[in-house]
Amino acid sequence: QLQLKINRNGCDQNKKPNSVPECHEEDDRGEERDQSEDERSSDEGFMARTPLLQAHHAMEKMEEFVHKMWEGRWRVIPHDVLPDWLKDNDFLLHGHRPPMPSFRACFKSIFRIHTETGNIWTHLLGCLFFLCLGLMYMFRPNMSFVAPLQEKVVIGMFFLGAILCLSFSWLFHTVYCHSEGVSRIFSKLDYSGIAFLIMGSFVPWLYYSFYCSPQPCFIYLIIVCVLGLAAITVSQCDFFATPQYRAVRAGVFVGLGLSGVVPTLHFVISEGLIKATTIGQMGWLFLMATLYITGACLYAARIPERFFPGKCDIWFHSHQLFHILVVAGAFVHFHGVSNLQEFRYTAGGGCTEDGML
Repeated sequence: QLQLKINRNGCDQNKKPNSVPECHEEDDRGEERDQSEDERSSDEGFMARTPLLQAHHAMEKMEEFVHKMWEGRWRVIPHDVLPDWLKDNDFLLHGHRPPMPSFRACFKSIFRIHTETGNIWTHLLGCLFFLCLGLMYMFRPNMSFVAPLQEKVVIGMFFLGAILCLSFSWLFHTVYCHSEGVSRIFSKLDYSGIAFLIMGSFVPWLYYSFYCSPQPCFIYLIIVCVLGLAAITVSQCDFFATPQYRAVRAGVFVGLGLSGVVPTLHFVISEGLIKATTIGQMGWLFLMATLYITGACLYAARIPERFFPGKCDIWFHSHQLFHILVVAGAFVHFHGVSNLQEFRYTAGGGCTEDGML
């Protein structure tokens, strides 16, 4: 009689020694499935009972958002849904870029239409213009200058200030929607660039206006540099970039520019009004100051969008007009300085007794 030995699970043990009972395999697989299901259900229950699940979903949404930003799939949004650090001008109601934590998306937005399009392109094109103009001027033949090295250095200071100002400006308006930290850093560069432009503009004008009076020229240059560095230092404070200090920002840089009133009066008194307006190119200097101050006033008062809320969101709002007037003022100043340089070349290197420059 064949006796079958059945284990407690009902498995036939009358098998070959090296074989594995089938029922054991099935039971093991069943136990593994049960265990994995229990672990999965416990994990899901644990995640559902903790805020970690919400954080996980938030991270997934952020990754998806960043991916979309990289691909450029975003839409402009109204002012009232912007985060606080992106709210600067509440008279621009629509057409704002959303926060885009991707530099690639920020630079691709240059070719999209939004509130910053005009701000970017006015100073980007202005930067390229002054870069080309500066290179052409620096490579002029030395025979066109009385003192080629000195004159190219002082005029190069103007071009350096203009290029830095316009470069920092269009970069700020391109990437300031990246994040609050990036916006803060580039806003400080933007304000510093304005101070560099003002200081650089003083250098060639003082050099040629006081060509035969090096001592007052040197004193005025030191004063302008000290005031410019003070403006740069103040602009590094975080509160300086807030909308509440818009008028203060305009006042600081207008005040820095108006510091040129003292050397201007000095020149007029010493040389006379006629020579100041003809040889000294005071007419061009006055026009440059008018353009700069007008732009700063429009910026501070937020005109014209203050009177037409929502009508100047994309084009012709105050910041764009300010940018255009800055580029125009810089070019006017360059024209006046070029005339001063031409007169110095015509007059030669000596200083006469009749009070010429």
